[in-house]
Amino acid sequence: MTRTTSHTVALGTLAPNFNLKDTNSSEWFSFQDLKKEKGTLVVFICNHCLFVHHVIDEIVMIANDYRVQGIGIVAISSNDVIKFPEDAPELMTEFAFQNKFEFPYLYDDTQEVAKEYDAVCTPDFFLFDNQDKLVYHGQLDDSRPGNGIPLSGNDLRGAIDSVIYNRTINPDQKPSLGCNIKWK
Repeated sequence: MTRTTSHTVALGTLAPNFNLKDTNSSEWFSFQDLKKEKGTLVVFICNHCLFVHHVIDEIVMIANDYRVQGIGIVAISSNDVIKFPEDAPELMTEFAFQNKFEFPYLYDDTQEVAKEYDAVCTPDFFLFDNQDKLVYHGQLDDSRPGNGIPLSGNDLRGAIDSVIYNRTINPDQKPSLGCNIKWK
């Protein structure tokens, strides 16, 4: 496991579109299909990452809390499944079922989507407003595996609340920290 922090991506960047297969439904989805009236959260995760396992319950709670408030949620895995077979699409389906995902979990087999977003770690959070502009690219909260700080999701929740209620989001955002994306 290589501890990796998310790259700085300029706020205001337009969401790159994609067309990826959902491992839960076998349907194909684009960003445009999944965006909602208030905004859209794109999260890069994978099945095996210790950091993802640490935060997955909070990610699911955030998805459940905010989808009814007009926020689209999508998770994407871009890991190389040859080197990391535990991240294979059929196991993504199982991971989503075990964790009660009610949002798409897409497989980026070419890794092009991760590159377009400049995603480098799991989890890596990208929050877009209703104009598809990046307004938050930071951490979930200060909790990390083993640091004793309880999960709250307060950094990401604060940003989502700001999108919903049309408030200014602090541009000083702490980067996410997680496992590196496993590149081919």
